[in-house]
Amino acid sequence: MSKKLNLLFLCTGNSCRSQIAEGWGRHFGAGRIEVQSAGIEAHGKNPRAIKVMAEAGIDISGQESTKVTQAMIDAADVVVTVCGHADEHCPALPATIRKIHWPLNDPAKATGTEEEIMAVFRAARDDIRERVRALVEELAGKN
Repeated sequence: MSKKLNLLFLCTGNSCRSQIAEGWGRHFGAGRIEVQSAGIEAHGKNPRAIKVMAEAGIDISGQESTKVTQAMIDAADVVVTVCGHADEHCPALPATIRKIHWPLNDPAKATGTEEEIMAVFRAARDDIRERVRALVEELAGKN
């Protein structure tokens, strides 16, 4: 049996987009793909990200906001950057690692009423869900 593919989602602060992506990755890739997320920095977890994922039945409250390490890079088969800053500041990757860039808007920058802000978070959650679902299906099909 081949080793599980290791998928790393990389963001600026590992508080929102990459956390959501990790949650979906764990959900869709359960038993098939190892999934982790990290940031160029660690900003802590965004409570709204946790809330919108809970609405979708995915608990990400136990995930950690971590800073990317060389060990994480070394273990990864695929790295997905989910924002421009992370894409520009991503550590150099060996040629054996596939890099994908998703230029996702940061829902944490949303303004307006709480209802309007949560609508932006839900839209981000749903967009990330479809991207991760398609990626996991592609990767799991190769494994």
